[in-house]
Amino acid sequence: KLVTREEIPDFLVKSLRAREDARFFEHSGIDVRGLLRATVRNVKDRNFTQGASTLSMQLARNSFKMKQKSIHRKLLEIALTLRLEARYSKDEILTHYLNRIYFGAGADGIEQAARTYFGKPTSQLSDGECALIVGIIRGPHIFSPFRDLDAALSQRNQTLNRLVAMGLIDKKRRDAIAAEPVKLVSEDHRETQTSYALQAVRRELDRVLDSDEIQLGGLHVHTTLDAAWQKRLEEELTRAVEDLEHEKNWPHPPEAKHTPGTEPAYIQYAAVTTETRSGGVLALIGGRNYTHSRFDRTRSSRDLGSAFEPFVAAAAAERGKLVLPGKPVQTGRQIGPAEVERLAKRCGIAGPFLKTEDLFRGSVAATPLEMSVGLATLGNQGKRPKPFLIREIRDSADEVLYKAKPDLTQALTPAAALDATSVLRRSGGTRCFTGATGSERDAWTLRLGPSGATAIWLGFDKPTAIAREPRLKSLLDEFVERLGNN
Repeated sequence: KLVTREEIPDFLVKSLRAREDARFFEHSGIDVRGLLRATVRNVKDRNFTQGASTLSMQLARNSFKMKQKSIHRKLLEIALTLRLEARYSKDEILTHYLNRIYFGAGADGIEQAARTYFGKPTSQLSDGECALIVGIIRGPHIFSPFRDLDAALSQRNQTLNRLVAMGLIDKKRRDAIAAEPVKLVSEDHRETQTSYALQAVRRELDRVLDSDEIQLGGLHVHTTLDAAWQKRLEEELTRAVEDLEHEKNWPHPPEAKHTPGTEPAYIQYAAVTTETRSGGVLALIGGRNYTHSRFDRTRSSRDLGSAFEPFVAAAAAERGKLVLPGKPVQTGRQIGPAEVERLAKRCGIAGPFLKTEDLFRGSVAATPLEMSVGLATLGNQGKRPKPFLIREIRDSADEVLYKAKPDLTQALTPAAALDATSVLRRSGGTRCFTGATGSERDAWTLRLGPSGATAIWLGFDKPTAIAREPRLKSLLDEFVERLGNN
């Protein structure tokens, strides 16, 4: 929703002036004094470090594709700013600016920011909330109060001090505003990232674009996620564990009895599907309920147990040794623990690894993401794909800012990868493998389909025995059955 000038509190306008452009209502779009000051600084630094951008110049820059720092860009920015100032009133420019700027936490524009952070429309923001939200602008990610409240409060206080210095409020009013409690939207009701997958996309976005490009807002982010497969995977896994919780002798607390605000004590699952040939992540599930816990279990290392057997087989096959399905110890002994560890790392499994023959029995830890990539390596003729979630990013002008390119590394020979898959059980058009630790605290299902490699982990956040071995095996087989052959 776009706001009108009438919906913008006067204190928000004052805060914006104090923080970003003190002479906004006086200059013609170009602050000559500030520009001269920045020019002197750039000459001294022998680099383009200072920009002296007014609100009008920022709006011009954010409306067009002008991100590189250079004298040429600055001159073009000035020309566009003068055209904006000639066509629009100051109130219109200010309103356009606030409707366009990025405020962090997925909030584009002041209205979405007000509702995201404070659960209210812009028109109802208090003076303290106005100062805090303006303070976010210079670093929408690092100054987000959801991410770092102390940093956000520091920016708010700097804004308030600037208001005092400009004579827009007195010190008594500043202190009263600073003393007001900050009432952010509770964590359970935040609308920033609404799933583990979107949380992971946001992390990747921060890696592939710099903060200036993200701050521009208006981005169109195209992901690799397959919504239908993600939904199906979540639904089938949820049904399976809920059936488990409904069993008469189930000794653990069910999700239905979770107390909000506490750490989940119920059984969890995590799953990742990686597109075999490219590395694109088709599905990512970091836990059963994102509102209960934002801890992404796809990035958490858990013990593998017998689920490590395909990689023991891969290491042996790579060294020209015989793969003995169902006999990982005998298979591993042919080359030794050190060589198994070295080749497993080439498949993307980081460990830690036990240095004894117990490694062949699965005394090693990996994340579900690592297991999915490792399985994709076996299904891609030994080529290890680098996983990615963002396929393409375009700006508001539909210009491509980023386009992912598959990154493959030859980790194994095609023959060794093929031999390793012999330990997987064929089920129609897929090959599957299930395994668990001897303590029954961690259980895994690996599923290699025609185009994707899926790793599913099952367990508790605080390692606890899930079920006795026969029931656990039937549950893992049930995962395979539910997901079918597609």
